[in-house]
Amino acid sequence: MNTHPHHPAIVARLKRASGHLQKVISMIENDHPCEQVAQQLHAVCNALDNAKRNYVSDHIEHCLVIREGLSIQELEKQLTAMKQIAKYL
Repeated sequence: MNTHPHHPAIVARLKRASGHLQKVISMIENDHPCEQVAQQLHAVCNALDNAKRNYVSDHIEHCLVIREGLSIQELEKQLTAMKQIAKYL
C-alpha cells in the first residue's frame, strides 16, 4: 500500500467535506435559501479541490523519483507517470 505521511490529514479533510456535503443535502431537502445552499456547495467543492491537490502533490513528492543516473527508459517512465497524475491537478 502507498501510504504517505500526509494521507491521514487528507482523509480527515475528506471526512469533513463528506459531513459538509450531507449538510448541503439536508439544506436542499429542507428548502433552505438557494444562496445559502450555493455557498455551502462552493465550500464543499473547495474542500475537495484542496484535498485532491494535496493528494496529487503528495504522490508527486513521494512516488516519483527523478535522480541522477536513471536510464532513459526509467526517466521516460517517470515522466509518463508525472503526466498521468498531473492531469488531475
